[in-house]
Amino acid sequence: MANSTIPTVDVSPFLKEGDENGKKRAIEVINQACYEYGFFRITNHGVPLGLMNQALDMCKEFFEYPDEEKLKSGPRSGGLLPAGYNRQPPHSADKNEYLVVCSPNSNVNVYPQNPPQFRKVLEDMFLKLTKMGLLVESILNECLGLPPNFLEEYNSDRSWDLMVAHRYFPATETENNGIAEHEDGNCFTFVFQDEVGGLEVCKNKEWIPLTPVQGTIVVNIGDVIQQQQNEEFNSQSGENKGKKPMLVRLFL
Repeated sequence: MANSTIPTVDVSPFLKEGDENGKKRAIEVINQACYEYGFFRITNHGVPLGLMNQALDMCKEFFEYPDEEKLKSGPRSGGLLPAGYNRQPPHSADKNEYLVVCSPNSNVNVYPQNPPQFRKVLEDMFLKLTKMGLLVESILNECLGLPPNFLEEYNSDRSWDLMVAHRYFPATETENNGIAEHEDGNCFTFVFQDEVGGLEVCKNKEWIPLTPVQGTIVVNIGDVIQQQQNEEFNSQSGENKGKKPMLVRLFL
């Protein structure tokens, strides 16, 4: 039976000077986690717990609004990126609704008017996660043994970063996937979820539920990193097995 959890890494040594041993230990754990799971959790990452909880609470409040209110924040026609509110079509195997946010500097964003202060919280969350993303990118660059700053230069266009809040619909007798089994096609993804849970990862063909741990952020290695490592790094996930969770993701 696969291990019931993924490794947890304290990244605080990278946020201060002088703890070279702490950095070395973190890199070793991340490297092993990428080979075995394609996932790991990070703690002491500098993203305030209060902001994470506020983002989840406000997303939850927004998704409870009537459809006619949520659809006011639908994507603009002809946009290059699908920023705004949408939901999966009825025939889709994925059962969820979602809100897409691009960089605060982008002109494609469609922000809901309510709840109050929602835009500010979303923008703050985006910026905090992006800052942490640049740090994780540099750590992964070292784990991969790539030339200095290779990933930073390869993945330098921040205009394509996306943050998505998902709410998954309750399972039925015939359907229980909020999002079906998949791999992310980007470099890596940050995920944090509410207390309901639902995120699962695959190791050795066995699905492992990731129990929510408050204040932690899950890092999911995407296809771009896998290809840099000749697909020796692992990555696969599926969510919402019979539950109704809330997730926030940042795709980098």
